[in-house]
Amino acid sequence: MDTVKQITENGGVAKFYKVDVSNEENVKEAVDDVVKSFGKIDILINNAGITGVDKRTHELTIDEWDQVFNVDVKGVFFCTKYVVPYMIKNGQGSIVNLSSIYGTLGSHELTPYHAAKGAVLAMTKQDALNYAKDNIRVNSIHPGTIMTPLVKELGSRMEGGLEAYNKLMSEKHPIGHAGEPIDVSYGCLYLASDEAKFVTSAALYIDGGYSAM
Repeated sequence: MDTVKQITENGGVAKFYKVDVSNEENVKEAVDDVVKSFGKIDILINNAGITGVDKRTHELTIDEWDQVFNVDVKGVFFCTKYVVPYMIKNGQGSIVNLSSIYGTLGSHELTPYHAAKGAVLAMTKQDALNYAKDNIRVNSIHPGTIMTPLVKELGSRMEGGLEAYNKLMSEKHPIGHAGEPIDVSYGCLYLASDEAKFVTSAALYIDGGYSAM
């Protein structure tokens, strides 16, 4: 709601929707209302995601697996499914899917999250090809450690708290520090804009060099 207030106070128009992206009907209702309220949809940023439990494959329950896939993968599917027809009607559109470096690299943690973010990358490539003829671009962003409220909460659980976590993550990124949400926002802004009119199926790494190692 703070974002809506900032937009309206600066002369813009905004509306807040509370959406469970794992619920198909909830997504459809929200998308339809956006079009009803604003006339069309030009840009879709699929950003909702959770990390899930930190277990190896043989230790996972089906509920723990589904919890991550329902949000991180089904959420992308449902939102894309109901937004694309409106973009086709518009004759253009830009979709940006938030994956992760964990969608392309292995690690010693968060198995369901790795698998889900890998699925998002594959969906991005597929949809980029399927909708290119409709002038709809589909790209993915792969952040490294970004100090979002979710990451800060996870980091605070480790021994030494958030300060120790931040130090550990900073050392893992060649640039020498973790990222901030604004770093990812600028990537989304580029891919959503006409400046990226010849860019589709791209995987943009915003990771301080982590994936180069």
